Amino acid sequence: MVACSKRNVKPTCNCAENTPNISVPDVPKTAEPKLSEPKVAEYSLLKPISWGNTDVLLDDYTVEAWDAWLQSCQGLKNKPKWQAVCQVANAIKQPNDADVNTYFVQNFDVFQASNVDGSETGLITGYYVPKMRGSRNKTAQFTQPIYREPTDLITVELSELYPDLKYKRVRGKLEGNKLKPYLQRADIDSANAPLAGNEIAWVADAVELFFLQIQGSGIIELENGEQLPIGYANQNGHAYNSIGKVLIEQGELTKDQASMQGIKHWAAKNPQKLQDLLNANPSYVFFRELATNLPGPIGALGMPLTAERSVAVDPKFIPLGAPIFLSTTQPNSNKPLKRLMLAQDTGGAIKGGVRADFFWGAGDEAGVKAGNMKQQGKIWVLLPKGFFSQ
Repeated sequence: MVACSKRNVKPTCNCAENTPNISVPDVPKTAEPKLSEPKVAEYSLLKPISWGNTDVLLDDYTVEAWDAWLQSCQGLKNKPKWQAVCQVANAIKQPNDADVNTYFVQNFDVFQASNVDGSETGLITGYYVPKMRGSRNKTAQFTQPIYREPTDLITVELSELYPDLKYKRVRGKLEGNKLKPYLQRADIDSANAPLAGNEIAWVADAVELFFLQIQGSGIIELENGEQLPIGYANQNGHAYNSIGKVLIEQGELTKDQASMQGIKHWAAKNPQKLQDLLNANPSYVFFRELATNLPGPIGALGMPLTAERSVAVDPKFIPLGAPIFLSTTQPNSNKPLKRLMLAQDTGGAIKGGVRADFFWGAGDEAGVKAGNMKQQGKIWVLLPKGFFSQ
């Protein structure tokens, strides 16, 4: 996220209950569904370890994550497995680091996150909330539209039809009673502007808009000084393709140059090639306006994210809302970064048991950190005692 660096989609609203009788791609109930990743049981890659065999929590000022944990509790209040630990947390007033550590040790078990191949190290990237100038109306300066979710975009949660396909969904548009693929980026950005009339606002730079979609949320600074927060609403259903990878394959950038900042620099030097590059990623993200008084963008848990304390994870492997302890390094550095974080978001490119996207906050400084973050790291997950026996 937010969002949705290496993110491109956030969880969507479930539009299936409002969908007419339509035909969706046939997935035989007796056949093993063809998934892009190995099929594993939910949370089955979490390995229990004892608190005595780990030094998690000890390398951090954990009290700084407490408010973010209380936000998780707000999002988990209807989840029976979490209610008891959240009730205890809500009764603790003005804790210090020792109080926070004691609370988690007394109320939680700790699990080492692992990958399908058994490894315990994975990719840690970063994301942020871009701030950019814009307008409610198209002007000579602001020519790039930010679109809200189109009314003809249909989302079907496949788990409602096939339980084995939890977390899988298809999107498209109706033609008769058939669900057909929705417009790709090249179609949406074409000269005939098929989504005209759906604009929330307009910005000046196509590359900045592209990265806004990757991040999944942003703040548009309007000409009258108003701050317009926007967040992820939906996505067009097409798979994300990294334009950084495309530039590497074309020999335009080296792997070390293909950061967000490197791609922006390339775009500034190659405006005539830009649209073709952007079209190489057919995925397109739609936005919604957010309330102006929120402390942060809304994550997949439905709660505001906290800068440097919220992460996006793969919810098939780590429960959404869970506290995690992350051990990695600072962006483009070997300096340790060890923190108690909250798994409060997801992303379309965040796949795997040891995979996280670190939320750095809003603005240019956060953007530099997010754009440079492509580290290796380990994750420990904290779950309420008896979580798997309830």
